[in-house]
Amino acid sequence: MLPDTFLAHMPDALARFRSAGCRIVTAESCTGGLLAAALTEAAGSSDVVAGGFVTYSNSMKTHALGVPAKLLEQYGAVSREVAAAMAQGALAHAPDANLSVAITGIAGPGGATRDKPVGLVWFAVATSGTVDMVSHIFSGERWDVRTQAVRTALALLLDHAGRLAAE
Repeated sequence: MLPDTFLAHMPDALARFRSAGCRIVTAESCTGGLLAAALTEAAGSSDVVAGGFVTYSNSMKTHALGVPAKLLEQYGAVSREVAAAMAQGALAHAPDANLSVAITGIAGPGGATRDKPVGLVWFAVATSGTVDMVSHIFSGERWDVRTQAVRTALALLLDHAGRLAAE
């Protein structure tokens, strides 16, 4: 599980999401549900977290989230395009959610290619009308990459919650 020092911040994060009127759905690949677990660690999270999808395989990305197989073939699972489709698919399959985040990456130690190194993670955050994508290359062992990805996804969600609250 994630470090207690990280989880200790979850009640404050949930309060920020709550005040912004956020209902969150996650679509996770390389993090395997760690973000959803962190978000639901604190009591009362059910009024903020709509749910989550763990879509580790390409077939799950297609069947559970509606990611087009053509996108996976053309760009690969670890790509800007697939991250965006995952976030949009999660939002479409969670009717009471208004904010989604997708995480897809290469946690290692294997799976890297010349163009996609170990530690590359793509994120996408979607609302009803927008989707923003960003990538990071994290260092360290598999667990380090995964925990850094969860921290980054949470920061992205908090940033978007601030935008929703300002609207």
